Amino acid sequence: MKRDIILAGVGGQGILSIATVIGKTALKEGLYMKQAEVHGMSQRGGDVQSNLRISDRPISSDLISLGKCDLIISLEPMESLRYLPYLSPEGWLVTNETPFINIPNYPNEDDVRAELEKLPHKVILNVDNVAKEIGPSRVSNIVLLGATIPFLGIDYDKVQISIREIFASKGESIVEMNLKALAAGKQIAENLIK
Repeated sequence: MKRDIILAGVGGQGILSIATVIGKTALKEGLYMKQAEVHGMSQRGGDVQSNLRISDRPISSDLISLGKCDLIISLEPMESLRYLPYLSPEGWLVTNETPFINIPNYPNEDDVRAELEKLPHKVILNVDNVAKEIGPSRVSNIVLLGATIPFLGIDYDKVQISIREIFASKGESIVEMNLKALAAGKQIAENLIK
């Protein structure tokens, strides 16, 4: 088992929380894990990217080579385009379709969507709308995490346990809301790839 994952988005969207849940779950499964430095996290609205590698064998490098990424998880569609050169031909993109327009020359949204639609293996969903149906929009990152479940290669029950542990200090209602968000994203992805 090996998954090379790139997480991308904008500061403040919750990329680090996604990485934490995946990493904690990988360790629960006895897998090796390496994570590269996260860029831009100190600036809300700045780009954030992280390489996360998990495997059942020791991992020598924390960086992912061009064309070798198994999964890109992106909370921002333009940011997902930035990392497409890393995606392997068999790799999957799971991305939010809603842009976070934080620069004056943000590309035309239709052009961004057209580029994403060219990919053979993709799940594009509006995590913001799904999150609003569940509760506050701050669970949109966990909706996106749920949509990656079919491609992660780690046990869904253990992902749920990791979410329980990570959010336990915030109270049971927050834990349950995040578990609902996870399940909603998983269901959407499973329906889209049928």
